[in-house]
Formats: sequence, C-alpha cells, structure tokens
Amino acid sequence: MAHPSEPQSAPTPLTHLDAQGQAQMVDVSAKATTVREAVAEAVVTMQPQTLATIEAGNAPKGDVLGTARLAGIMAAKQTANLIPLCHPLPIHKVEVVITPDTHLPGYRIQATVKVKAETGVEMEALTAASVAALTLYDMAKALEKFMEIQSVRLLRKTGGKSGDYQATTP
Repeated sequence: MAHPSEPQSAPTPLTHLDAQGQAQMVDVSAKATTVREAVAEAVVTMQPQTLATIEAGNAPKGDVLGTARLAGIMAAKQTANLIPLCHPLPIHKVEVVITPDTHLPGYRIQATVKVKAETGVEMEALTAASVAALTLYDMAKALEKFMEIQSVRLLRKTGGKSGDYQATTP
C-alpha cells in the first residue's frame, strides 16, 4: 500500500516471485553496473530529559550515538544475511548521521549507502537506519523504556532502471 503522501500508480509485477508464485532471488546479471545511492531515515522519540542525558554523554551504557552509528554501518554490510532475497553487494560507502531534534524530542537517523553494482541499495540504507535506531533504543533503555522508533522510510535513491526517487515531505 502506498504511503498517503505518495502518488498512486499502477501495480507492477512482483519480481521476487516466479511463474508458480514461489519466492526467488531476482537475476540481475543482465543489468548494467552503475553507481547507485540510497538515503533512508528513522526517527526515535523520547522524553526531553532522556535526550538531554544522551546529549550530555551520561547514559549508563556509555556512548549511545557512537555505538548506534557503528551498528548502522555494520548492519548495512549484513543486509543480504538478514533479508532473504537481497543480493550481497560490494558496498562502497555507508554513512550514518544521528541528529538531535528537540522538537520531537529525540533523534533523526539518516543512513546513506552507495554502491557500484547491478542492483540498488535501498534495503541496505533502510537496514542501517533501522538497526541504528534499535541500537539507540538498546543503549538508552535504562533511561526510558517507552521511547518509540517511528517513520522508517526511504528518503531518496539514485541510479538504476527505475530512475531517481525523492520522498515527499510528510
């Protein structure tokens, strides 16, 4: 189902299903090798005092943001091991940026993944943002158990047969 803010389009055939409806890994061997990049976001909301404690570097488990950033980078590289039909890719760049946002209050996590390959890196960027958010939660759960991980989504992607994509602002 499309996100309410995204334009509706005709359904496309599911490439991960064979003629009998069985799951399959898509054959990308005939595709051109091109540079592809994807940026995904996750949002973690929390109480203002939890945000202040993390920002001050006083969380009981230590470096919350550094650990979450590293977990996101590592997760991007493991996506093919986590998502059954993803291709293992020779990732060239993974960047995870975690920015405090007092209006949430909480953090915005943005993961950028770049590759030169026959298929895109949307799943790697989404995995990096998701795992960074989960790690942030794990590192800060002693401060607050009711933090929320929200709005994991693809912000943009470039390259590939389907062309570029830019999410609309929610």
